[in-house]
Amino acid sequence: MTARRILASYFTIAGLYTLSAALIWGVNTLFLLDSGLDIFEVFVANAAFAAGMFVFEIPTGVLADTAGRRASFLLSVVILALTTVGYLAVARTGGGLAAFAAVSVVMGLGFTFYSGAVEAWLVDALNATGFEGQLDSVFARGSMVSGAAMLIGTLSGGLLGSIDLAVPYVVRTLMLIAVFAIAFFTMHDVGFTPRTVRVSDLPGEMRSVAAGSLRYGWVERPVRLLMLCSFVQYGFMAWAVYAWQPYFLELLGRNAVWVAGVVASLMATSMIAGNALADWFSSFCGRRSTLLLWAAGVQAFAAVGVGLAGSFWLAVALFMVMTLAVGAAGPVKQAFLHDSIPSEQRASLASFDSMFGNGGGVLQQVGLGYLSRVGSIANGYVVGGAFTLVAQIFLWRLRGQGSEADLIVGRRGGTQGSCPAQGLPDVALVDTRRTA
Repeated sequence: MTARRILASYFTIAGLYTLSAALIWGVNTLFLLDSGLDIFEVFVANAAFAAGMFVFEIPTGVLADTAGRRASFLLSVVILALTTVGYLAVARTGGGLAAFAAVSVVMGLGFTFYSGAVEAWLVDALNATGFEGQLDSVFARGSMVSGAAMLIGTLSGGLLGSIDLAVPYVVRTLMLIAVFAIAFFTMHDVGFTPRTVRVSDLPGEMRSVAAGSLRYGWVERPVRLLMLCSFVQYGFMAWAVYAWQPYFLELLGRNAVWVAGVVASLMATSMIAGNALADWFSSFCGRRSTLLLWAAGVQAFAAVGVGLAGSFWLAVALFMVMTLAVGAAGPVKQAFLHDSIPSEQRASLASFDSMFGNGGGVLQQVGLGYLSRVGSIANGYVVGGAFTLVAQIFLWRLRGQGSEADLIVGRRGGTQGSCPAQGLPDVALVDTRRTA
C-alpha cells in the first residue's frame, strides 16, 4: 500500500466510525433522563462507561499489539453495535441505573479496542511506506474529518431524536454494520506483523505490556506529564460534553430536542476550527508545548465562563470557545505522544494514555454529577473548569524537559518558527519523526 492509500483509508474509517458514534452524542443525556434516570444517575452510568475503558485499556492494548490493529478495530465496531442495541433494550424494559451501568461498562470495552489501535496502525503503516510529512498535520486533518462527521452525526441525531429519542440509536446500529464491512476490506496491518497469542499466554503478555507502559509511559517524564494532563483535562471533558444538554435547554427555557442537535453540530464545527488552527499554528510555532499551554488556558477560562454565563447564547458561545481549544490541542498532543514512544509499544501506550484520561473521567463524572444534583450543572462547569488549570503546571514542567518530541517542523518562515504572542524564545525546528 502507498502512503496515499493508507491516509485515504484512515480518513474514511475515522470519519465513518465517528459519524456512527456521534448520532447519539447530542441526545444521550436526554435519552437517559427520559428513561427514568436523574442527573446524578446519568453521570454514574457515564462513569461506568469510563470505568470500563479504564479497566480494559491494557488487556485490549495487548490484543492490538499482538493479534493486530485491524482485529482490534473490528472487535470495537461489533461490541459498539451490540451495546447500542443493549441501551435500547434497557430503556424499553425499564432496567434502571444498574442495567444501564452494566451495558455502559461493556460499551467502554468496545471503545478500548478502538483507542490507540487505529492511531498505531496509521503511524506504523506510514513509517513503512516512507511517509515524509508531519504527524501533526495528519492528525489535525484526521480530526477535521472526524469533526465533520461529528457535525453531520450530531445534527442528524438531534433531528432524529425529535421524532423519538430511540431513533438515533437504531440508525447508529445500522451504520456500524456498514463500517464493519468497509473496514474489513480496506484496513490491513502494514508495517506491523501480528502474532498469535494463546489464552494461557495472556497474563504474561499483560505483565509485559504493563511493564512497557510503565517504562515508556510513567518512567519517561515527558510522557508521564502528558498523561497527567489527560487525567485532568479529559476527565473534565468527559463530564462537560454531556452536561450541557439539559443545562442549555434549561437556559433556553424550552425542551426542544432539535436544539441539542444544533448545539452539538456547532461543537463539532468549533472542534474542526480548532484542528485547523493547530495545523496553521504548527507552521509557525517551534514547540508543541506552546500550543498546548495556550489551549489549556483558553479551555479552562471558557469552561468557567459557561457556568457563569446565565444566558443561553453566551453559554453556547463560550462552550464553542472551550471546544475550539480542545480541538486545537488534540492533534498536537497526539503527535507529541507518538513521537515519544517506540513502535512496538505504540498501541499499548496510546491506550495507557487513554486509561489515564478515563480514570479522570470516572472521578470527575461522579463528583461533578453529584455537584450537579445537590447544586447545579452551572456549578459543575465553574468548579470543573477551574480544576483544569492544574494542567498548566504539568505543561510548564513538560516544556522545561526540552524533549526532542516538543520540537516540530515548520512549513513557513524557513527553518525557524515562532509564536510571537507567546512571548517565548524562538526554537530551531527539527524533524522529530521516528522509525523505532
